[in-house]
Amino acid sequence: MKIFLSGACGFIGSHLCRAFIERGYKVIGVDNLITSSQDNLRDIIKNKNFLFIEHDISKELYIADKIDWVMHFASPASPPDYSRYPIKTLKVGSLGTLNCLGIAKAKKAKFFLASTSEVYGDPQVHPQPEEYWGNVNPIGLRSCYDESKRLAEALTFAYHRQHKVNIRIIRIFNTYGPFMRADDGRVVSNFINQALEGKDLTIYGQGEQTRSFCYIDDLVRGILKLMEVEYQLPLNLGNPSEVKVVDLARKIIKMTRSSSTIKYLPLPQDDPKRRCPDIKEAKKVLGWKPKISLSEGLKKTIEYFRNLKHSA
Repeated sequence: MKIFLSGACGFIGSHLCRAFIERGYKVIGVDNLITSSQDNLRDIIKNKNFLFIEHDISKELYIADKIDWVMHFASPASPPDYSRYPIKTLKVGSLGTLNCLGIAKAKKAKFFLASTSEVYGDPQVHPQPEEYWGNVNPIGLRSCYDESKRLAEALTFAYHRQHKVNIRIIRIFNTYGPFMRADDGRVVSNFINQALEGKDLTIYGQGEQTRSFCYIDDLVRGILKLMEVEYQLPLNLGNPSEVKVVDLARKIIKMTRSSSTIKYLPLPQDDPKRRCPDIKEAKKVLGWKPKISLSEGLKKTIEYFRNLKHSA
């Protein structure tokens, strides 16, 4: 099997590349490296079954090889990143999706879109089922990411309906684990690195907002399962255990034995108050649910960042 994967050097993309190579698949990995690093692929970059192409998928790319799957995972994915690159975020969600769908159509390949829980915006329904259409501010500071992913889903369905492209769409909820960037601005990596450095853990608002945290291995397992079944509707993948941000901060301070304290900052615009997936469809369609507890996942992630600091 040969897989074309955009966003190959990113946090989730690099884990997928590794999983595919371990299964003996051939992988063409594409990334423009604006929010990622080839270091994430250092263990497979020279593997005979892996080809890396540095390229912005928002621009056309010709691929001569036969392709079985086109998997579009490229996009800045944390608030600081897409705030820094709002136009590039919109382009990769629109033009990048069109280019990847074009490759899938031309190669008669299956198409897999990495969408996001951000399509639900600041939800008024809780937990969020796939049938919920969302509550998104179309001109807010987060709209470049939220709306680009909503457009990506619409484009994917247009190609499915008009060109019969065989599609898969996942809506990814907060995911964490090794190979996250230390400075990516995501809450888990932020808290862990602040705690390891003895700095204040910065919480926006009073930390009463909730998130759900899925360990990367569980997410990858769900992605692989979805590739094995015929299911074209969007599917939530995430951990349905809801955690207050302030409780996560306290847990990480305790697990790292840090002297850090908590610092409260103003809440950003359109920051969701509650975010938790309804995964009944994933359970039914895939027989999937997360297996790795928050404590176990945090332990592995803390160890990764601790080792990273020691080797720096």
